Amino acid sequence: MSLWRGRFKEDMHPLVKNFTFSAEIDKELFNYDIEGSIAHARMLAKCGIIKEVEVEKIIKSLREIEKDIQDGKIDFSKKEDIHMAIEEELIRREKDAGEKIHTARSRNDQIALDEKLYLREKIKTLCSTIHSFQLTLLDIAEANKDVTLPGCTHLQYAQPVSLAHHILAYFWMFERDKGRLLDCYKRVNVCPLGAAALAGTSLPIDREYTAKLLAFPAITENSIDTVSDRDYVVEFLSSCSIIMIHLSRFCEEIILWASPFFNFLEIGEGFSTGSSLMPHKKNPDVPELIRGKTGKVYAALISLLTIMKALPLSYNRDMQEDKFLLFQAADEVKLSLEIFTQLMKNLKFNTQKMRQKAEEGFFAATDLVEYLVTKGVPFRTAHRIVGKLVRWCIENKKDFTCLSLQEYKKFSPCFEENVKQRLSLEECVKNKNSAGGTGKKSLEIQIKHAREKLEIQHESFSLQAR
Repeated sequence: MSLWRGRFKEDMHPLVKNFTFSAEIDKELFNYDIEGSIAHARMLAKCGIIKEVEVEKIIKSLREIEKDIQDGKIDFSKKEDIHMAIEEELIRREKDAGEKIHTARSRNDQIALDEKLYLREKIKTLCSTIHSFQLTLLDIAEANKDVTLPGCTHLQYAQPVSLAHHILAYFWMFERDKGRLLDCYKRVNVCPLGAAALAGTSLPIDREYTAKLLAFPAITENSIDTVSDRDYVVEFLSSCSIIMIHLSRFCEEIILWASPFFNFLEIGEGFSTGSSLMPHKKNPDVPELIRGKTGKVYAALISLLTIMKALPLSYNRDMQEDKFLLFQAADEVKLSLEIFTQLMKNLKFNTQKMRQKAEEGFFAATDLVEYLVTKGVPFRTAHRIVGKLVRWCIENKKDFTCLSLQEYKKFSPCFEENVKQRLSLEECVKNKNSAGGTGKKSLEIQIKHAREKLEIQHESFSLQAR
């Protein structure tokens, strides 16, 4: 019989049991639930609410229960939730002492605590995984500083850039992702235990002591807000969704670049699949699946936003539905990052093809505009001049490199012999030395800053161990 059944005469209907019981899902929180219960028991003893001898029994049994769960010795299939399952088992083993564990707490603040302990660990793990991914991207960038490819806007060739610069664009995206997670961590890292059901408790508890035992730097300020809050889960899922945006965009480019229409790279065979019908096929299933899993992470965020959007204060059972969404999204993001990191290490770039495509078209058009600007021509005037030059070249089936100086001067007397120096692919890339640009000097600075940032982060905190 459930621990809360004192007020009821009738047993719960079997359909209601199946509908409401969640232990098979939230059992993932068992170790956090046990850590929270141990801290809570220690606090109760410190405050004289239970005896020290009872605490020792409780802690000993909780550790034994934890090991039994790890060894698969406890069946959760008929349990209401992980919190009640552990408490029921503790009572079975320790009788009266076990019955005291829930003093001055509710499942409402207990659930919030377990989720926050879970999220603290997941955020650290995800940050560490992103860190490893960034190291891979940085290594690839440093190895491809002199490789040129077409840089696009609207998926149309815009200006040539270095492959390193393109790869580093994703490095900085994921740096922001890491920052969002660490910022989310600040709001996760506030202890909810002691808020009880919604009003606090009349018993002389010490919430700050519990928080200290669990390494929380602060406690929540309002008991009603504490038990009704899932902002920290929403924020985490939002951060996960943005991570998946970035992964999905990267995957889209890998898929495009691996196609014969681009032929910019080849995905390693260990990260490709074949066709059951067409023997010649080599399919980019890994990036396609990550692109597809992005929708599942988005769905988790939208689902929780929808669950929370109209709930009155304080706790409502609707909030139970957050756990499956949270667990699934956290797992999908971590796995996607890990496998994509390995995929990146197994890419072979077709640098000759990249250069060939970068040399096509009017890649130096913007450089010609800037050349005229250095000659004193107003930018908009220079833009029109080069636009007319491009149209003339298209109509006459010519490109910039084969034009004579006299032909250039037909469009502007400001063109001089040195204009030819602005037409090489290398010059068009290396001269973009504005801060953050693809130029040779600015690229070196960017790589240096990226490497320093990762080294500082590694020295200032060990993400995996904290």
